[in-house]
Amino acid sequence: MKKKDGFDGQQAVVIPRKILQEQCAQNDLMAALYITDMGYYPKARFHHRMRPDGVDQHILIYCVDGKGSARFNRQTYSVSAGDFFIIPRKTAHTYSADETDPWTIYWVHFDGSASDTVIRSLEDKAESLKSTVPWRDQRITLFGSIYRQLENGNDLDNIFYANLCFGQFLASLLFPERYTPDNQADSREIVAAATALMKQQIGSQLPLQELAKSANLSVSHFVHQFKKKTGYTPIEYFNNLKVQKACELLLYTELRIKEVAASVGMSDQYYFSRFFTRLMGMSPNHYRQQKGG
Repeated sequence: MKKKDGFDGQQAVVIPRKILQEQCAQNDLMAALYITDMGYYPKARFHHRMRPDGVDQHILIYCVDGKGSARFNRQTYSVSAGDFFIIPRKTAHTYSADETDPWTIYWVHFDGSASDTVIRSLEDKAESLKSTVPWRDQRITLFGSIYRQLENGNDLDNIFYANLCFGQFLASLLFPERYTPDNQADSREIVAAATALMKQQIGSQLPLQELAKSANLSVSHFVHQFKKKTGYTPIEYFNNLKVQKACELLLYTELRIKEVAASVGMSDQYYFSRFFTRLMGMSPNHYRQQKGG
């Protein structure tokens, strides 16, 4: 079984060709380098593309998890987490996810008068069209920002901003030794954004995948960064927020225990009572009586 797309959680945006011709190719600044398509395929099992004649744009594929392979220019490349490769325009190629450990990839098709120079720069620097970069959360955050701009609409400002940022994204790959943003500040932003989402969804069961997606990170990297900053896994932290909210409702409302449980996303009152007791050291009723005075 082989698939070119259709993966759970995938994202993709295609810029209408008329806009590329009228806004990008005709703009003195954007004409140098601009995105035509981009996307994200998580755990892309059975992913496979074969294009005997290539495509009209250069293709960049950045693997952040799992494995895959690519063949073009009479060479076969093994691809794993941290690797990226660029396929020149109109170059016959084949690439596939590994069958047992399928890759998670961020991909971009790009064009422009300076795009050939990007290819040459990579070949000169790495002596190959494939290279490896150290993990940086900020790089994925930047990719997500570019994607959202293009997804938000095709007005000139969105496209202009996204393509200028794309130059920075490419620079982070071509010159990784110089791409050293503030990791601590980025971790704070990840935690703040995740906490805000948790509070918004306090009455539901928030999947870990959704939290990671909100930060444009893989689940494993999101959990690592979150725990590094807070000392808790995201689920532990979310549970603490649920108990915190339950304490507030027990003290300042007349809601019954069953209603408090439902307010923090737990339909089973007895499960909620055990959950609350485990974290607070006393039952919800005892807490209300003792603290409510």
